[in-house]
This record gives sequence, C-alpha cells and structure tokens, in this order.
Amino acid sequence: MKKVITFIGAGNMARSLIAGLIQDEADLQIRIADPENSQLQSIQTSWQGIAAFSDNIEAVAGTNTADHANNTDNAADVVVLAVKPQIMQAVCEPLKAAVLEHNPLIISIAAGISIDSLQQWLGGKDKSLPIVRCMPNTPALVQSGMTGLYANPQVTGAQKDLAESILRAVGSTLWLDNEDKLDAVTAVSGSGPAYYFLVMEAMQNAAQKLGLSAEDSRLLVLQTAFGAAKLALESTDDAATLRQRVTSKGGTTEAALKELIDGGLPELFEKALQAAENRSRELKKL
Repeated sequence: MKKVITFIGAGNMARSLIAGLIQDEADLQIRIADPENSQLQSIQTSWQGIAAFSDNIEAVAGTNTADHANNTDNAADVVVLAVKPQIMQAVCEPLKAAVLEHNPLIISIAAGISIDSLQQWLGGKDKSLPIVRCMPNTPALVQSGMTGLYANPQVTGAQKDLAESILRAVGSTLWLDNEDKLDAVTAVSGSGPAYYFLVMEAMQNAAQKLGLSAEDSRLLVLQTAFGAAKLALESTDDAATLRQRVTSKGGTTEAALKELIDGGLPELFEKALQAAENRSRELKKL
C-alpha cells in the first residue's frame, strides 16, 4: 500500500513539497489540511487525487476520506507540520490523541520550534515520538532549495529515508548530528537567500551608476549569479580556488576584490551569520 502523507497547512512550502513529490512521481497518497477552503480548492485544482480536509484530526486519522470512510487503518504514516511557528502549539495539541494512537513520523518545517516542544505538545511524557525537524529555504519554491534535517533517536532508518525523499523533492538535503546545528543552518542557508539578494541588489544599483540600464543590469547580475553558483556546484574545487582562477594579477577583478576585502566584507559576513545564529537561538526561548 502507498504511504500516506498528511500536510497540515497549505501555504507556499507545503505547495512546493506537493509539487515536487508529484513531479517526482512519488509513491505516496497525499492529503492536505487547512482551515481556508480557498487554499484547499486551489491545491485540488492544481493536482488531482489529493484528499483535502478542513479538519486536521481527520486528515491525520484517516476518517471521512472518500474511499476509506471511518477507516482508521488509513491513518497517516507521515505528518508534515507546515504552519507558522507562532501557531504551532495551537495546531499540535488537538492532534495529540490521533498521533499517540497511530504513531506517524512527524516532520516539522517550522523555524525555531524544538523537538522537545513538539514532543510535549503531541506526545506528552508517556510516549516518545519519531520526529524530524527541518530547516528549508525559499528556493524550495522553485525546487532548488537547501534543507538541513535532524532526526531524534525514535526515527527509524526507513523513516529517515522517507523524510529525506520528501525534502529532496524540493532540492538538496543535509543531515545533522545535533539539533543545535540547525541554528547555524538557519544562519547560513535558511536566511542565506536574502544575503545573495542584497548582493544582487547592490550590484544592480552599482551597474546603473556605471551607465547601464536597469533591465540590462538585472540580466547581467542575475545570469552571472546563476552561472557562478552552477560553476561552483559542478566543480570539485573550493570557492577560494575558483575565485583565484578568475582573478588575474593587476586585472579588473583584482581591483574590485581588493576594495571588497579592504572594506571588511569577509569579517562583515562572519558578524552577520553570527547575528542570525544568535537570533535563531533566542527565538526558541520565546
């Protein structure tokens, strides 16, 4: 039988994961639960065969589905929590009974919500649940994301493989051996797209001051960013070596890099990522 995966929340990340799984032709039965009927209708219009629920408990327990009415044997094997961190507790606590009965793999993609908190809200003190906590980033919206994952000891090898296959539908994955490292992942890849957007924005503005049009500046900067990333991904050399290869002594690139390095760019990035990691740790305490 197909594994049943239930998404709680029908926002952008859930839609991206669903799109990736369908594109990969994953052997899964997909359900989506959300209180907004318009969200559910939009998803069912986009992809056929997805069961939609306005009730989260029914989506997890498998009751009232079109072909398995009141059949609790059709409970979800995987529950993906794709809701905002500030409402996570309110979403999880009503699911406790269904989760304890059926013991699905829990996958959380909410930033700053620890496994301990999820365990408390969903399982209490009596039962340890299999939980995978993930930190994806926004390029997942175009199936080019980067996701850091951490699994607690209750997650089996098969469940770990399943979680990886789900997140790999929207990009690359990286398993971590310590949950605290997700704070560093948040600083590097979770917030990382914004750093690159800022660099692109600065380069486009500078290009226009050199006399190029806004349209030409945008194309030159975006294609250069894409090409540099593709070159780095396909090379076995590190970034420093690639940089040195395109920096001729006494040339234009060397002149530009000298200004960036003398201006403290490497140190500034170190401070920026440290600030992001610190903030990620603070948010867990709120």
